[in-house]
Amino acid sequence: MINEWARAAMRGGIEPTAAWLVRRGVHPDVVTVAGTVASTASALLLIPTGHLFAASLVVWAFAMLDVLDGAMARARGVKSPFGGVLDSVGDRLVDGAVFAAIAWWAFSVDRPLLAALALVCLVAGQLISYIKARAEAAGLRADGGIVERAERLILGLGGCGLTGLGVPYALDVALWLLTVGSLVTVGQRVLAVWRSARDQYGAATGVTDQAPTDHPEAAG
Repeated sequence: MINEWARAAMRGGIEPTAAWLVRRGVHPDVVTVAGTVASTASALLLIPTGHLFAASLVVWAFAMLDVLDGAMARARGVKSPFGGVLDSVGDRLVDGAVFAAIAWWAFSVDRPLLAALALVCLVAGQLISYIKARAEAAGLRADGGIVERAERLILGLGGCGLTGLGVPYALDVALWLLTVGSLVTVGQRVLAVWRSARDQYGAATGVTDQAPTDHPEAAG
């Protein structure tokens, strides 16, 4: 949901930077790897040690390189299948690191329920992405859902930052919202895959789930 809005809003500032880097020979894959390594390291170093506000700023800043590498690929005029896979792998690694780090911190401050919520968010986030990837590999559609990657980062890092500033229960509320939203999104994507498969099967075979209206039993 927010993914497309955020990318469109930032494109005006990102595109010139991307073009400048491309003119100087910087490859988009280098930016992808740099952003992944920096985001993952920042999350695992800052969040478990209680530097929650700093972590929210630093991880978010490095995560924005995910937008920059795509803009650089467009500026080069070359779409690399490897680059797309590398970008997806990096996204999953960063997402996992953020929520694993939150769970680590929660355990360290004796908040087992909060840690459990973070782990549910971690697993659900990976599952949401996997459903889409597996569906697309099978030629099906699994787009949409109320929680995508942008929402996961905004809620997760936003909750961390506010908690770091002393706002009570900010991370609790963020993780509860994210847990419920992620589980709903898993259901939405499974349903989208089922509908896509049903539509493709019906188009290929002429068979649908509806009973034929000219059948005697159906008509009676």
